[in-house]
Amino acid sequence: MDSKKQIAASFLQLDSSGKIAEAYARYIHPGFIHHNPYFKGDRASFMQAMEENARQFPEKRYEVLRTLEDGDLVAIHGKVVLSEESQWSVIHIFRFAGNQIIESWEASQQVIADSPNVNGIF
Repeated sequence: MDSKKQIAASFLQLDSSGKIAEAYARYIHPGFIHHNPYFKGDRASFMQAMEENARQFPEKRYEVLRTLEDGDLVAIHGKVVLSEESQWSVIHIFRFAGNQIIESWEASQQVIADSPNVNGIF
């Protein structure tokens, strides 16, 4: 059986590669809620938003950088590349019910080309 970290990472990889229906069918609980302020907080509206994002950015890439697991919570720090001009650092926090994701939060920050920080965003 996969760990919750593996499940969360697999979900993000599938979802980011445009396989939204498969990602939701395999990994998202029917009672899923989310806290993204741009969309209604239910499963169907977020799935629809991810499908639209996949159409808008068909070459989107996702890379898992760091994962943490604590009980029923998993946090993943990842790199999202929408285009060479639009790269993002994204932290997802997932709450699990059994082996399915039932709740999520995210925080994102766009890579700034002329940032004075020598350590970078990642």
